[in-house]
Amino acid sequence: MGDTTVTKPEGRESALPQTVTAESDPGSPRRPRTPRRPRFWFEILLIAVSYWTYSLIRNAVPEQRGEALRNADWIWKAEHQLGIAVEESVNHAVNAVTWLIIGMNYYYATLHFVVTLGVLVWLFRRHPGRYAATRLVLFATTAVALVGYYLYPLAPPRLMNGSDFIDTVMVHQTWGSMASGDLKHMSNQYAAMPSMHIGWSLWCGLTIFALATVPWVRVLGLLYPTLTLVVIVATANHFWLDAVGGLLCLAFGFTVARLWYGTLPYALPRLVPAKPTSPRHRARVRAGRGPSD
Repeated sequence: MGDTTVTKPEGRESALPQTVTAESDPGSPRRPRTPRRPRFWFEILLIAVSYWTYSLIRNAVPEQRGEALRNADWIWKAEHQLGIAVEESVNHAVNAVTWLIIGMNYYYATLHFVVTLGVLVWLFRRHPGRYAATRLVLFATTAVALVGYYLYPLAPPRLMNGSDFIDTVMVHQTWGSMASGDLKHMSNQYAAMPSMHIGWSLWCGLTIFALATVPWVRVLGLLYPTLTLVVIVATANHFWLDAVGGLLCLAFGFTVARLWYGTLPYALPRLVPAKPTSPRHRARVRAGRGPSD
């Protein structure tokens, strides 16, 4: 199956692979791109510049406090109508356990960057053939999130007017958020929709689950975005629906990568395919001669 039958003038038929006929037909659709071997220093520079650009654009979006608070009120009312408005109860329950909420504050502040970078390094070393496509998912996810920050400013639950949410960083005097305490002037406090803590953690979790071979590591991959969801709610930094926004952004990222490479990143070969050689070169190698003899 998948072969094209070609009838020669003599009436004989031969089976040619579809890829051969597609390449020889100038009117055929362009083939999906083949991943290239990632270059270490280029990737380090690309990630650094991309994260700096993301932070710069996210924080440059007008804060629009009034609109952000109105949107937060609308989200909160919508969740009540859906019967899922339990963020305040989770926030108060976890805040009552001091060691737990302090740990979550530090989790929120650090792991979304540390784990994401760690997964990128793992992909680079162990799955170079899938690295570029999986990285594209992450970059496309982040790019569309920036559009969301601009079009839909949203206050986090801890900044809502007339609510009983607890800003756990302020209460426990921990460094757990760029949007609280002395660091709040360095970050846009009204860029809560979508939640990139969820978008990035789910990207990490799915990647680990799809590509890891050790069962308990795959389980950890699934637990990571689940725990992240609990953390963003318990610390009053996001609504449940912010997490849905992060999920939709990730779906967009996977769609971009699939269109670019013709398949999902995890279905690509683990190693970068070797560059094709000319028929003349292959004939010389089979004959035991060098390519330039």
